[in-house]
Amino acid sequence: MSAQIASLPNRAADWELALHFIFGEASRFLMAKHTLTGNIKRHRGFPSKILGNRRDILVYLPRGYRRLSRRRYSVLYLHDGQNVFDAATSFSGVEWGVDETAERLTKEKLIEPLIIVAVANVGDERINEYAPTRGVIDAKAKRKKRSKGLARKYGHFLMEELKPYIDRKYLTKPSAEFTGLGGSSLGGLATLAIGILYPHVFSRLMVLSPSIWWDDFAIYRLLDSIAQKPALKIWLDTGTAEPGWEQGRELVKRLVEKGWKPSKDLQYMEAQGADHSEAAWAARVEPALRFLFPPANKLEIPRLRSE
Repeated sequence: MSAQIASLPNRAADWELALHFIFGEASRFLMAKHTLTGNIKRHRGFPSKILGNRRDILVYLPRGYRRLSRRRYSVLYLHDGQNVFDAATSFSGVEWGVDETAERLTKEKLIEPLIIVAVANVGDERINEYAPTRGVIDAKAKRKKRSKGLARKYGHFLMEELKPYIDRKYLTKPSAEFTGLGGSSLGGLATLAIGILYPHVFSRLMVLSPSIWWDDFAIYRLLDSIAQKPALKIWLDTGTAEPGWEQGRELVKRLVEKGWKPSKDLQYMEAQGADHSEAAWAARVEPALRFLFPPANKLEIPRLRSE
């Protein structure tokens, strides 16, 4: 493992590629206790004909959810589902605590009640599914191995297979206006790319520490390719202890040039001293949820501090 990490290119120092080798296998190294909180449903081995594989899906249902109720809810889909709710399955045994945070914020009426869908990665295919282009995985290797660049295909899995199932099974508001997508690192990059490509399905994006550097900044080329700003509300953040964290400022600049308005449909946070880790992202779940899913009676979105 140490040799694999040492061979990674410097600009990949956010550990994205290193995590690729062991992601989703935390249970081999740690025996953390399960930490699921609230009403969570598990769908084991959810199949995809589009991707030709299966993965576990966890669905968090908000406080007060009743199957026979007429009330319907916004939905947030999150990549790397092993890390979202449960320390026992999360990388390094540290979870994001999205279930506990959503429970508390809903109770305090700081966010609208929402359904949260944790979509597990499939280990070795993680980089292939989250990468928007066929970038080089290890630039220092003698034989350059490229990602398959399946983010568009993965997006179609979400749109055409998983989302229709969730909309049938649960009391969702299915339109794009009420549907969010989120992830961290390469999952954050996939979130932004899929949102830009398919804003008619996902309109609220939680982009945590995205791997902006991927494939010589391919995300900039994707942004440049759109003629008109799509109706996307974006939370974007980075930690100032992450290598290359300043790239977040350049991405914000480009988003603003495309028409996004800070504090209205774009919120950017630089978390002081935060590194590239599950614990760091867990600490930013609350402000991200509050920006993307404020309570219905909230007339305006408060400015968030970046500490």
